[in-house]
Amino acid sequence: EVQLVESGGGLVQPAGSLRLSCAASGFTFNRYAMSWVRQAPGKGLEWVSSIHSDGADTTYVDSVKGRFTISRDNAKNTLYLQMNSLKPEDTAVYYCNAAFLLETIWGKGTLVTVSS
Repeated sequence: EVQLVESGGGLVQPAGSLRLSCAASGFTFNRYAMSWVRQAPGKGLEWVSSIHSDGADTTYVDSVKGRFTISRDNAKNTLYLQMNSLKPEDTAVYYCNAAFLLETIWGKGTLVTVSS
């Protein structure tokens, strides 16, 4: 079965850190570009970061540059998002996404809440 399963979300205080993971199965992980996309309460989807299939290139939305780091371990079929200096506006459901040619795979998301 093709699937992406996110984990690592939770409640964290402002300025805190979390590391999200996304475990992939059922497809050839190292062929796919991977991304993190988030959805804040009552808002639309927002792209956060992407990483090339070989991990060589990464991109970020301006609002998380210098605070978030995307990475992947192709041997473990896992995508990561290290989130530091978290702000209340980072509160959202975080989804991982896999893309290869015209195919896109989505996970079910993990909730991150930044609040004191």
